Amino acid sequence: MALLQAALLFLCPALLIVAALKDVTSYTIPNWISLALIVGFFPAALALGLPWSSLGLHVGIGVTALVVGMAMFALGWIGGGDAKVFAATALWLGWPASGTFLLATALAGGALAVLLLAMRSMLLRPYVSAGPSWLSRLAEPGENVPYGLAICIGGLAAFPPSALMVRLAGA
Repeated sequence: MALLQAALLFLCPALLIVAALKDVTSYTIPNWISLALIVGFFPAALALGLPWSSLGLHVGIGVTALVVGMAMFALGWIGGGDAKVFAATALWLGWPASGTFLLATALAGGALAVLLLAMRSMLLRPYVSAGPSWLSRLAEPGENVPYGLAICIGGLAAFPPSALMVRLAGA
């Protein structure tokens, strides 16, 4: 049973990494990734014996994150795929790990912005442009920010102390 629980929990970090790679290389996060995160959460939570009250709290946090993500999307701060994967990740993390998730995502987003500014500078851009096409695109001034990478880093940082991981460790 512990192997099944661990395999179900592995789904979240694996999908976050796929989302980050897709966003960095194509500036899109496919809907199937967010959908797989949402659908995969419920068997993982049930397999780990998450109480119904905690399950409800996780869902509430996920819905709240979706509303916040939609607002950020409406303001043009993040893309639609970013908003969906942000909410799906918050669903997995629950409370109090969602606080760590927010902080780590914000810090990773700031670091990503500084890195992209450096890559897009006149000093580094010629060197970066010599790389693969997806890397050249990242170095284009005025291009979008693949915020899915920051969401992935935040999610991975907050995953170890999450309620589901704590339940696995206690099993």
